[in-house]
Amino acid sequence: MTFARPEHSIDTDTLPRMPAWVTSARPEAFEDVAFLSGAALNHLHLVLGREEVPKALLRDRLALRAAEACAGFSGRPERAPELRDAIHLLRPGDLPGPAGETYLAWRRAVERPVSIKALGRALPILELGQIATWLDTGKGAPVTRAAMALDAVLTEAPRAEVPALILADAALAQALGWDHVVPLLAAGLKRTDLRKRGDDLRLACHRAVTASAVEAARLAVDLARRASLLKGVAPKLRAKGAGAAVKIFLTQDAVAPSALPLPDRAARRLCDRLVDLGAVRELTGRDTFRLYGV
Repeated sequence: MTFARPEHSIDTDTLPRMPAWVTSARPEAFEDVAFLSGAALNHLHLVLGREEVPKALLRDRLALRAAEACAGFSGRPERAPELRDAIHLLRPGDLPGPAGETYLAWRRAVERPVSIKALGRALPILELGQIATWLDTGKGAPVTRAAMALDAVLTEAPRAEVPALILADAALAQALGWDHVVPLLAAGLKRTDLRKRGDDLRLACHRAVTASAVEAARLAVDLARRASLLKGVAPKLRAKGAGAAVKIFLTQDAVAPSALPLPDRAARRLCDRLVDLGAVRELTGRDTFRLYGV
């Protein structure tokens, strides 16, 4: 006897797979490194074009990784759990702290279509004219444009690492024709790379893009599978507002029950129900002040 596949089930084997020669190659020559970064970006571009991939959720999770990397660059101890707490458990009137502000900047950078105005919202310390100038600095291929934007910002403001990396990813997105910023550079660069300039920085950016694009594609496939499971169990949820809650889970890396459009007790019950169904995970390991995510 055969059974029909659930309506929202997907076969992740149908999603494009990163070629093994991209993930296994260890090139040294600049031309080979640049070729691999182009191949990795092309593959990621194909993955991002698939309807099954929850793109907003992917960008939000990549924003967390970028913020974690930036915290490391500045010598701060905060990692993903602390960054999540800093934002999602924030009470009205509280300040998120320096690491939390970094995470907020990345989240704001990815949530709206890339534009000077949207980047100004993510980086209020910069003037819109300054953002436009730095974005237009780069010429040539996408990674070259991103590296030139990064170089320009860090040359003028060596300590502005977060704005520099956000604008570099924005330049990359514009060059690739992507609607939104997809954080790639921060997670792939090392702290010492940010002191490089010219061709050395370009080479570091090519390597960073290759590594991050490979990881982003893997994450996209995993999130597509998890999102399919969540959509599949959604019809079983009878709580009023459950449909809106599911949409929030499909766009945000982490969600506090208080952020859901349900009464507090109902929201907690819904989160526990989704965990029991295997559709979401509890992310903190705590008994209180819990966060949940796909």
